[in-house]
Amino acid sequence: MPQIFCDGTEFYGKLIKEYVVHEKGLFIVAPSGVGKTYFVQNQKGKDWIDGDDIWRAAGAYPKKPWFAEGAEKILEVDQKSDIITAECKRLGLWIIGASNSWLVPDAVVIPHWGVHQKWIRFRERTQYNGGAKAEDFPDVLKHRVLLRKQARKNGIKVFPTIEAAVEFLTKN
Repeated sequence: MPQIFCDGTEFYGKLIKEYVVHEKGLFIVAPSGVGKTYFVQNQKGKDWIDGDDIWRAAGAYPKKPWFAEGAEKILEVDQKSDIITAECKRLGLWIIGASNSWLVPDAVVIPHWGVHQKWIRFRERTQYNGGAKAEDFPDVLKHRVLLRKQARKNGIKVFPTIEAAVEFLTKN
């Protein structure tokens, strides 16, 4: 579907009314299965926004399943998501998500691989709400490698948990 840009005042206005606007916007990127949605849903207050929610609402995510369409589609979606995330950061919003292409995040979360696998399996058995499953471990490993490379290239700190990343970013 061909895309255009339009005035996002109403879209971002709703986010600003619902979430805390900070002096500086932040973006944490992490692969599927590390607890991003759980963290956002269980935070005190409304500081962090689940990237999946805003990217879907903004139309960066297609309406139909897209992740299995291959690298070209993933790159397209990630680039669109970066535009939305950059605007949110500019406005002082804090985003946590897995979609990322060119936007340099403020922190990267990559837990120990054994822990990460355990979390994915647990979520799959108990409260599956989308994202990677055990059958997707090869793709999750690829994403972890990409995120580590991006972090190394840009001097971004890598954390084992979302909580550690948030603590670091909000105290520094």
